[in-house]
Amino acid sequence: MSDQQPDLQLTYDRGWQHIVVHTEPGLGAAMSGLHGTVPIERDSRYTREWLSRLEPCDPNPLHTLLVGNETIPKLFHPCVYDDPQSPSAVAGSGCVCYRTFYDPEYGLPVIAHHYRTVTGNIENWKHTTYAPYALREKDIFGSLIIDGGDLFWIRTQTGTLSLLPESRSGYGIGYGGGGPTQLASYIQQLLDTDGSNTTAQAGYGKPAKRILDWTRDPANKALTQELTLSDLRRIQRA
Repeated sequence: MSDQQPDLQLTYDRGWQHIVVHTEPGLGAAMSGLHGTVPIERDSRYTREWLSRLEPCDPNPLHTLLVGNETIPKLFHPCVYDDPQSPSAVAGSGCVCYRTFYDPEYGLPVIAHHYRTVTGNIENWKHTTYAPYALREKDIFGSLIIDGGDLFWIRTQTGTLSLLPESRSGYGIGYGGGGPTQLASYIQQLLDTDGSNTTAQAGYGKPAKRILDWTRDPANKALTQELTLSDLRRIQRA
């Protein structure tokens, strides 16, 4: 692991993957110390591709890191579709349950929060997961995906889709804040290493001005773009 932080304890080592838990005893809270938390609410062809490979599973300790302490018991309540008398059911047809999944490619926990009104006229699912801290050793960078300006993915040369490796700093595009700067730094890292270093490193280094200008450009905020290394080099040279 590239980051060495004395207040973090390594747990749940699954070979390439590390989930590092940060605890705050005064608050009674535990969370990932490295991984960025990613909420996924908007429908896109990339979210549908990712959702299609998730596998349901029983709640485990990694899922509890994605929710507050008061929500942990709700991870075990049935959906209204399975039990109209569930503690998460509302008047027998509404629902505010949570479902638990994992991503079989990267082994990361996924929480799905179900919201359904009693009449059923509003129904949606919000998924929350951790982004990986890096791609696996066998993975080779293929393309960076800007998905509608608020979701960021990476596709390997073999076609596997992953959330963009992310630390807790997060990414953004189309404005002047820290998110676009982090994205520009990550793009610079990919270019400097020919795509070989996919580790999320907050503050990797000062990105080229043209890359930073591109990530800050409001015209890119609502676009969906899949960019190879060649495309990213053109942005750097533009």
